[in-house]
Parts: sequence; C-alpha cells; structure tokens
Amino acid sequence: MWPYPKILAHRGGGTLAPENTLAGIRCGLAHGFHAIEFDVMLSSDGVPILMHDDVLGRTVAGSGAIAALAADRLLQMDAGAWFAPQFAGERIPAFADVIAFCKRNAIWMNVEIKPAPGFERETGRVAAKMVQDLFRPEISARAGAAALPLLSSFSFDALQAAQRQAPEIPRGFLLDRIPLDWQIKLEELGAVALHTNQQHLTPELAQAVKTAGYGLFCYTVNDVARAREIMAWGVDGFCTDRIDIIGPRFAES
Repeated sequence: MWPYPKILAHRGGGTLAPENTLAGIRCGLAHGFHAIEFDVMLSSDGVPILMHDDVLGRTVAGSGAIAALAADRLLQMDAGAWFAPQFAGERIPAFADVIAFCKRNAIWMNVEIKPAPGFERETGRVAAKMVQDLFRPEISARAGAAALPLLSSFSFDALQAAQRQAPEIPRGFLLDRIPLDWQIKLEELGAVALHTNQQHLTPELAQAVKTAGYGLFCYTVNDVARAREIMAWGVDGFCTDRIDIIGPRFAES
C-alpha cells in the first residue's frame, strides 16, 4: 500500500525555479503541489541544509566542499542567481525552516538524505532526529504514515542510521538499477518502499516489487506518455521536473 501522494514536485519547483530552495517550494505550491522531494546534506558543524551537490559551483557560486563550510556561512549563500536573475538573493535554506514552511502549508515531504562522502551515518542520524523532533506531536498521536515525511537515500548506511535513530519514521531505499538482492536490502532497512530510476524499470521488476508488498516510487518522470506507462505497471508514485505539464492530480486523470 502507498499512503502517500502520488505525484511530487522534484526538488521543490522542478524546472521552473531554483532547486532545493524555498522559492522552488513556493513555485511547486503555486502549481498545486502539496508534495515535494528535496535533498538534505550537513554543514561542517552538523546543521542539515537543503543541497544536492557536495561541492560548490553548480547551484551556488564558489568552490570547495559543502562539508567543509559552517552553517552560518552556507545559509547566507545565494542559491538562486544561477537559475535566473529574478531569483538572485534566494538563500540556501535550513532543513528546519523548510519543515516549518511545509507544515504551515500542508506540504508532504520526501526527504532524500544526500550525505557528503564520509558523512553517511551522521547525515542519516541528524536528518532523522530533526524529523523525529519536529514531528513529535504526530508521532505521539500515532497519526499514521502519511502524516510523516518519508526518508529516502541511495546510501544504505545513511538509511540504517536513520532507522536506528527514528525507527518510526518511514524509509524508502533509492536504487538507480534494481539489483538481485533488492528485497534483502529493503528488509534490513525496514523500508516501506523502493525508489528507482524510471529509465531502468521494467514491467517484470515493477511486478516483483509490488508482489513483495513494497511501495514503488520512480524518479524523474517528465513525459506524460511515460508517466502513464509506468503507472500502468503498478508504480505508486513519481517525482517530476515538469510541474507545468504533469500536475499534482495527474494520477487521477
């Protein structure tokens, strides 16, 4: 069973706004998306921030490793100017601020734990603890899986650390290609879902995952015909960059 939203805005606003920013999340919200995916990484002093790349240069000007910079510096950096002039001055957001914004606006979160090399376990632990702390009322009230974010990662170690810190927060294991031992890995992580690259998915693999009782989520689907095809295979949900052509209610159409 997949209790979560089916169509997610990738990194907040897809191709319409700078990724992993509050501006991006606002853009997704303006297009009707109350479900998003984004990436979380740690600063040098252990503060979780929204960031995909482990080095500066693509979405934030400069050079050097994210893991070597303290939060007070990172949170002042411009994460919008690279995308378009109107987003100049848009800052790297703290994970805590994004959670607060999403809770205020009833936005469900697929939180991809994106550790810098060497920081897998710590990133998983810290991200899970922040979700655990900020969703304490929902956890205490036993509000159900859909009331909590879903933690996902390509890093087995990061997800294992998240599992140990906050076993009550659901987890999805990210795999570019689905290997033969996928079910063993999901069982070890206590995962509720397998997340995978739609480009490598086949009907047979989709059926195997669903038959085993797991949720099946894909990234990143930007073509309407492909979206319909994989959903016909049993895919439960996917994220998209093209929030302008694939809307939040696409699965219902």
